[in-house]
Amino acid sequence: MKDALRYGIVGTGMMGVEHIHNIKILEGAEVVAIADPEPTSLGWAKDALGAAAEGVAEYADSASMIANAGLDAVVVVSPNFTHRAVLEPLLDSDVAILCEKPLCTTMEDARWVVERAEARKAPFWTGMEYRFMPPAKAFIDEIHGGKVGRLHMLSIREHRFPFLVKVRDWNRFSANTGGTMVEKCCHFFDLMRLITRSEPVRVYCSGAMDVNHIDERYDGRQPDIIDNSFTTVDFADGTRALLDLCMFAEGAEHQEEMSATGDKGRLDVLIPPGDLVWSPRVPWPGPKAVERWHVAVDEAAMDAGSHHGATFYQHEAFARAVRGEGEVQVTARDGLMAVAIGAAAELSAREKRVVEMAELLGG
Repeated sequence: MKDALRYGIVGTGMMGVEHIHNIKILEGAEVVAIADPEPTSLGWAKDALGAAAEGVAEYADSASMIANAGLDAVVVVSPNFTHRAVLEPLLDSDVAILCEKPLCTTMEDARWVVERAEARKAPFWTGMEYRFMPPAKAFIDEIHGGKVGRLHMLSIREHRFPFLVKVRDWNRFSANTGGTMVEKCCHFFDLMRLITRSEPVRVYCSGAMDVNHIDERYDGRQPDIIDNSFTTVDFADGTRALLDLCMFAEGAEHQEEMSATGDKGRLDVLIPPGDLVWSPRVPWPGPKAVERWHVAVDEAAMDAGSHHGATFYQHEAFARAVRGEGEVQVTARDGLMAVAIGAAAELSAREKRVVEMAELLGG
């Protein structure tokens, strides 16, 4: 084994702590520096590091960290609206970067990051954990292997709990998050592109803030983030994709469900419990021929975070890229495209119209 990779974490709130827990169980890796302007957040990181915290350097920002810490990789987990400012000194270095989703909150900032990231040699990776959930990856591999035949319809449902409380309540306002369709749903728009292997052409989103945060006020302002929506995306190859989001459905048995339907049948994945369900086409009205199987996840990976083991498996792949032993699997451009679809959905919901992707991407 080569020398342990030296990691810095910028942003040590809830998700930053999840990254710390996963790097701790990653072979050949160690967190040696943390950066956050909030002392409380730094305290959470030190609690997560345990005995190892004694030798970890603390910084207020990414610029001072990258100038002094001698790092191989930096994980950016700061609030969405800070990503461009946090990334600027990092992109001038030769350190590998994993930047949590969404890449940025605006198309202008996302384009700026892509231009800088593509001009450097060191890896730049957009954090899209959902790709790496073992049941989701198995689902994708089956589709790409031809299980459903020619894919025509892709449906993704996330029925979950409301947004959690974050430091200074930054996630209550679209100006800080990019809007729910960017902040939360970029994961699913990224999955749509990955699964269809095509590019989006147009988006229609019907969504609103109907239940969550209505009675909350911050300096007299009411939150403005969508809590439920249906989004349809038409892809260039003719595939149609649908996202069904509800953020006041914490009682649902499955938080995520995905269904891919082609000319040979339908494949579903249920998370949790991590099962795949295959429903081949059968002569009507003959008996169904449904098959179901379970995709196991390493217990340590499951215990290290709240993304069904995905954060650990993403870190394994990222570490291979940092060592030059594997490719970057989620590029800055992938991050930009996920933001673009989310931004189109936000615009569509506000203006109650179909949005052509050319409006945001040009061409």
